[in-house]
Amino acid sequence: MRRQWSRGLLALGVVVFVSLGVAARAWGIGEADRLWLVGEHAFADRLYWLSSRSFERFLKKFPDEPRAPEGTFLLGKSQFGLGEFQRALESFRKAQRLSPPPGRTEEARFWEGEALFRLKRYAEARAVYEKLLAANATSPLAPDATYSVAWSELELKRREPAATAFRQLLKTWPDSPLAPSATFYLARTLVEQKKSAEAIALLAPFPSRYPEHALVPDAKYLLGWSRLAAGKSAEGLSELREFVATYPRHELVVSARRAIADTLMKQGRKSELVQEYQSLIAQAPPTAEGLYDAGMIARNLERPKDAEAAWRRLRAEFPKHPLSLKASLEVAQAAFKRNQFKDAAGLARAASESSDDGVRVEGFLLLGESELKQKRYDVALKAFQAVVAMEGVDPALRFRALAGSGLAHEERGQLPEAAKLYAAVAEQNVDKALKEWASARLAEVRARAKPPAQPRAEKPKS
Repeated sequence: MRRQWSRGLLALGVVVFVSLGVAARAWGIGEADRLWLVGEHAFADRLYWLSSRSFERFLKKFPDEPRAPEGTFLLGKSQFGLGEFQRALESFRKAQRLSPPPGRTEEARFWEGEALFRLKRYAEARAVYEKLLAANATSPLAPDATYSVAWSELELKRREPAATAFRQLLKTWPDSPLAPSATFYLARTLVEQKKSAEAIALLAPFPSRYPEHALVPDAKYLLGWSRLAAGKSAEGLSELREFVATYPRHELVVSARRAIADTLMKQGRKSELVQEYQSLIAQAPPTAEGLYDAGMIARNLERPKDAEAAWRRLRAEFPKHPLSLKASLEVAQAAFKRNQFKDAAGLARAASESSDDGVRVEGFLLLGESELKQKRYDVALKAFQAVVAMEGVDPALRFRALAGSGLAHEERGQLPEAAKLYAAVAEQNVDKALKEWASARLAEVRARAKPPAQPRAEKPKS
């Protein structure tokens, strides 16, 4: 650390001297050496803005200097460090055309691939990595290139070739520093391919084989998930519970708890569900996901009061969390069933503001139905129309909104509009019950809209 700090001071000192116009001869070295020294030390200290500027000046003033190829390469790496990937790509390509080739064998080509990868030009990046491997399969960069081939394939949604590349790395370079990461991501790819048994074989020995690796927690989580996917529920639940207990602050804990709760609910294991509910409610600090899952578990245990209590707590403690709006919908539906339409409407209105399309649609529908019950037909109609106006809404929900709109129009005395909506539901909807309801309402509206029959005029007596 001291050495890096001293180099950083040296590099910054050079900038100060240069900015003050101090002559290069005062340093006892030529300008080319001075620019090179600044760039080299700045790069070593990750002061990429400084190294980039120094190497650019070096190459502009001394294009024929013997160090120009290496300077071009280091300029590219400095630009890469700054996130200027297009400029870095151009520098790496230029470096490959210079003599002698800079860096280690095929190093400039490898970094060309890295720049293309960061630019999300994954097919081109893969081609560069594969060209490197074809040209020199024994290059010191071959393991890195193979790993990058695998990731390029993953980004291209080509899981089988990605798995093949990861396997090749593990087979050819089992002691590579990249082997642990390759093992984990190969396992994750296999899980995505629904090859849980193969993933388990890789993940089970991972913690003992690579005990200090940063991916050990992730591997433990994925092992538990893989066992569940393979139908080994007891082992999977045990692994996930151990993961939660060992790494309570890990970002995957929420997903692990969700997987545990879902599994227990599917299997109907009541005693374990109760334990999981209690664990989620007592979680400290609480999480939005934990409180939402606690509510779902309580509902499955047929404890509606506990479910609503968990969801109300979620709404109070995490008012801006997406799950709070989803919980609002759950509580609103419960209130509607109890005929508490005013409460249902307020909660449904909150759910209608969700960023989740499914929650938003259900929220608007329930809002409209709650307002109909309160005879607030204008508000109800606007809620139903909001659903109809949304794109990609499930047809069943759209017809439900059309039916609600028809009823709101009817109650407002707008019978032609109501008849038009009822006809659309009766003719196009596939839900038998709703279809029959709409047909009955249509007949009623048409009867009400039909003008009364005029009395027949009597024939005048002669």
